[in-house]
Amino acid sequence: MSMLKHDSYTPGLGQQYNGTGGAGLRTAFGLAEAGLNTACITKLFPTWSHTVTAQGGINAALGNMTEDDWQWHMFDTVKGSDWLGDQDAIHYMCREAPGSVAELEHYGVPFSHTKDGKIYQRAIGSQSLNYGNGGQAYRCAAAADCTNHSLLHTLYGQSLQHNTKFFIEYFVLDLIMQDGECVGVIAISMEDGTLHCFRAHKTVLAMGGYSRAYFSCTSAHTCSGDGNAMVARAGLPLQDLEFIQFHPAGIYGAGCLISEGCCGKGGYLLNSEGERFMERYAPTAKDLASRDVVSCSMMIEIHEGRGAGPQKDHIRLQLSHLPPEIIHERLPGISKTAAIFSGINVSKEPIPVLPTIHYNMGGIPTQYTGKVLTVDENGKDKIPVRLRVSVHGTNRLGTNSLLDLVVFGHACAHHIIENLTPRKPHKAFPEGAGLVSVEFLDQIRNSNGPKATADIMLRMQKVMQCNAALFCTQQSLDEGVQNINQYRIYNSFNNVGIKDRSMIWNSYGPHPYDADSLLTPLSQ
Repeated sequence: MSMLKHDSYTPGLGQQYNGTGGAGLRTAFGLAEAGLNTACITKLFPTWSHTVTAQGGINAALGNMTEDDWQWHMFDTVKGSDWLGDQDAIHYMCREAPGSVAELEHYGVPFSHTKDGKIYQRAIGSQSLNYGNGGQAYRCAAAADCTNHSLLHTLYGQSLQHNTKFFIEYFVLDLIMQDGECVGVIAISMEDGTLHCFRAHKTVLAMGGYSRAYFSCTSAHTCSGDGNAMVARAGLPLQDLEFIQFHPAGIYGAGCLISEGCCGKGGYLLNSEGERFMERYAPTAKDLASRDVVSCSMMIEIHEGRGAGPQKDHIRLQLSHLPPEIIHERLPGISKTAAIFSGINVSKEPIPVLPTIHYNMGGIPTQYTGKVLTVDENGKDKIPVRLRVSVHGTNRLGTNSLLDLVVFGHACAHHIIENLTPRKPHKAFPEGAGLVSVEFLDQIRNSNGPKATADIMLRMQKVMQCNAALFCTQQSLDEGVQNINQYRIYNSFNNVGIKDRSMIWNSYGPHPYDADSLLTPLSQ
């Protein structure tokens, strides 16, 4: 094995958090606010986390625009999940939503306001009043179209205010397990290549989804399912990984997201014949139907020859009929995104859009407090780590994502605060803790195989896009399994070759780990 510097960093953490998106920051500063010694380990600068892409807003039954009730919000969420969401968790999330939004405003999120000073709320897809019988709900609290940016910066500021310890641009390699319990992690500093062992009484993972397993997606290249792979390697279960959400409005050719908040302000979809086709598929909700309904409707239009463009392979999103002041005041980020990635002036012409992979509902099964569920040798539940809760079923409603981050981030922090014994001594690390991770790192760093990581990633993404995308059949899934296993895309990782072997600011270094993280669950 090559000689790698190994620092054993054992700060006596009360709690350790991996990931600095909205959920990670909300949990981290909640714990730090309570006086717990909290470390936040992240491979990105916190405000670069993928939460920053959630443009639309955050759902809560505030009733600022119309009468509303959290139970109506719960009905919409359960229905939108295709009745497969954890209804206890949905109940908790929707009930806590109004208080969470008020809390965010208190912390400093600059929500847009109505003329009478209330938080502005817009319409969003699949949100109804009176259990679906009262028309469209205006439930999405928004800060123009940059609620994401505002929320993330506010939570980061609160984390700094409460002295959360940040380890920025540290790449977590694996969990350290002892007697079925997570007692810490091993991570590498990308700045200087040193290895660090972190030990903690409680470890929370908030490490994002795995959308980069697909060729076309709205997610950043950092969404590589690191947390899922670590948990799988630790022998813990994963659940519902096949629950993939397509967003109906990805910019054609780029995949970048156009929030359906623009439909809430009056935008609509057109096929090549200039028809508002959603009136045929969802006569009541129309363009504000749930994402799965809109995405499937768009693909049917394309498959039946009514797609737009020379290849008839996309749909048009029309915003040019909206007053310029509405676009400038409520949709400034959307108009900039369309101009950058499609060269479109939204006030003059429609945006070419196509359904693209947007969100992953699967992960590690938990309770609503974030306690992970697995079973022991006697078939009884046991709780080794604390991670995420299943609240979206097979389809997440728009703008429920920011809500789930803050509600369950708070719930996780509250549960740990209630159950952690202060000044409890740490267990000694097991002998050889993290050694397998170090050996794998060394193997990758010194590999001389003929295959590039990018080639392996591309083969995997093409298989997933072709065989496990919006419309799946048994035949397509069987072919996908064959391509992943029989054609040995996963095993071809053994023949990867690395050109840059430096340990200091090697931007290529994490890529093989990203590929391995995505392939690990696929190959099981």
